[in-house]
Amino acid sequence: MPKALLVCDTPWVLNEVLASLSTGGWEVEATDDPTEAATKAAEGAVDAVIVDMQVQSMGGMAMIRDIKAAFEGVPRPRTVLLLDRSADQFLARRAGADAWLLKPFQSSELRAALTPS
Repeated sequence: MPKALLVCDTPWVLNEVLASLSTGGWEVEATDDPTEAATKAAEGAVDAVIVDMQVQSMGGMAMIRDIKAAFEGVPRPRTVLLLDRSADQFLARRAGADAWLLKPFQSSELRAALTPS
């Protein structure tokens, strides 16, 4: 069963991700502490990390960069950034996210973003 780490502090985002992945066979662990995202991803042996655009006082770009740095030289989990507005696609690309979705998203869109192309 694939495992994902969700980094968010908004209840509706948590609920949407859990509902979207419940039928896809994903196990989801969630944290609302952005500073521990990279550590939790490494320790939890996750297949994907889903990051909200803003969690507490830390932006999604910084979290994506931290995750990438934590896995430097070894295979890393797929990263998906959840965007607040379409203009944020530029930031997602710049941070090096593997995929991104504009909120609100469809379940099928999230499952597709978690699948490498």
